[in-house]
Amino acid sequence: MSSRSPRGDDPLDPGLNAVMSERRKLINLSYRLLGSLADAEDVVQETYVRWYAMSPEQQESIESPGGWLTKVASRVCLDMLGSARARRESYVGAWLPEPVPDRTEWMTGRPAGTAVDPAERVTLDESVSMAFLVVLESLTPAERVAFVLHDVFRYPFNDIAEIVGRTPAACRQLATSARRRIRDAEAPTRSNDWQAGTIRNFKQAWEAQDIGALVALLDPGAVSVADSGGLVQSTALSIEDDTEQIAQGLVALVRRLPGLTILERMVNGRPGLVVQRDGVIVTVMAFEVAGDRVTHIWAMRNPDKLRLWRTGPQD
Repeated sequence: MSSRSPRGDDPLDPGLNAVMSERRKLINLSYRLLGSLADAEDVVQETYVRWYAMSPEQQESIESPGGWLTKVASRVCLDMLGSARARRESYVGAWLPEPVPDRTEWMTGRPAGTAVDPAERVTLDESVSMAFLVVLESLTPAERVAFVLHDVFRYPFNDIAEIVGRTPAACRQLATSARRRIRDAEAPTRSNDWQAGTIRNFKQAWEAQDIGALVALLDPGAVSVADSGGLVQSTALSIEDDTEQIAQGLVALVRRLPGLTILERMVNGRPGLVVQRDGVIVTVMAFEVAGDRVTHIWAMRNPDKLRLWRTGPQD
């Protein structure tokens, strides 16, 4: 491996700066492909390890370093997506994508000199909402790579074909199939301000332990899913599709665990809630809202997926 450090801050090495400037894009791509910021970090690290394993002559022969890095990262993600399916068969309970906080919320109060976290590099838009990432989980690895690279990052199918090992025409079909499935699963979305009002009403009803008000705010077909990874005690929020049971489970939670604090927070770019116990965030909740009612609740309770939330402000 080259002795040069992949820091991207060497004013004497413009080539190094050009290569490291791709890091933000690679984090964004890998997170959308894998649904895990921790795995995305690993992918980007592995991508740069492969870059610096080449000789300077080999690096200089690459016409587009950014394109090379993207192809390598995408191939690593494709391999990881294949193995992830096998790993999730042994995962305890439901698996949900890792939630990402809004950088303006978690960075406030961060100790001076703390290294830049990859979460700061994630662009929060519709392609990173929890609803979108959950739908992506239903796609095959090849569909997911083809769709994200083309529809989100605007890569041509000729380049995608080299990554997935199929023809451009086949990749076009993969993206079309993925697009259709995503369109069928997506609910009409409102503005963040509109959704925030619904989530605020939901929070107030929950704090008041008002089961009737909670049921009124839930769509009749509402579904709630909780990811604990088997690392925390299971609750009634594990998987429920009955509005009365969802509401009762929420109220039972605050009654059983006194001292909980519920806060409004942006979760993957959308209004959500976080639950604190003794000042520590123990649950992050993302929502999908249609009209004035909640259609989906995704509750992340696995502490391994809450590491970023626990390093930010805990007001």
